[in-house]
Amino acid sequence: QVQLVESGGGSVQAGESLRLSCAASGDTVNWYCMGWLRQSPGQEREGVAMIYKHGAPWYADTVKGRFAISQDNAKNTLYLQMNSLKPEDTAMYHCAADTSWSRCYEARYNFWGQGTQVTVSS
Repeated sequence: QVQLVESGGGSVQAGESLRLSCAASGDTVNWYCMGWLRQSPGQEREGVAMIYKHGAPWYADTVKGRFAISQDNAKNTLYLQMNSLKPEDTAMYHCAADTSWSRCYEARYNFWGQGTQVTVSS
């Protein structure tokens, strides 16, 4: 069984930075995609950034140039460096992953973390 556990969230002022981590534990899995989504109360869940087995990372337009996704395969950990945070970045951030290319591209991930809250005040 695989678990994804996020950490690194918190409350910051606009313009500050945070780095989120997502540690994968359990069975060794050959991920096809791994990334971050977020959801605010009353809002639909939206993709933030994703790493795919093939191709360049994907970023939502709202975070391009401010956020950077990376991974440390030796530590089985995914990161999201968030710079120049804005109040509209406030949300619960979830790590998600899948082993199937079709589920990845359809955003139907089988593996999810519990989430870590990010709150940005102006």
